[in-house]
Amino acid sequence: MYHILNNDPFEPVFRALANPYRRKVLDLLRDGPLTVGDLSVALPELSRFAVMQHLKKLEAASLVVSRKKGRQRFNFLNPVPIQQVYERWVSQYTAPFAAEMVAIKNDLEAGNRPGDDSPASSRKRRAKQVTRAGVRKKERTP
Repeated sequence: MYHILNNDPFEPVFRALANPYRRKVLDLLRDGPLTVGDLSVALPELSRFAVMQHLKKLEAASLVVSRKKGRQRFNFLNPVPIQQVYERWVSQYTAPFAAEMVAIKNDLEAGNRPGDDSPASSRKRRAKQVTRAGVRKKERTP
């Protein structure tokens, strides 16, 4: 089974995202590039070495890109792998769900109950309306 995981291009991304500290680092980098020192200050419970190790894992997953400027190394968020995970895993599962929710919304706005397709039941529902005062009133049906 391990050989299957070796061929999965998303495996390093999921492994990197599995750690809460690495997710926190990505959240911090979302606002702009930061140095290891900046990240160490923002994560006081981690040593500078631990921050560097987390950055190394994030770079291996291509979630972070670093650039050296003078004596400082700035770390940038690379959102591309996250977008790829979204497109591969999230969007394809949410599309049918979202389409069903839109259909339910349209049915409710049309006065239909979800799953109730009989014309007689829709006539009965239309026969009863709620007035502005909240009192039910029976209308004549043609």
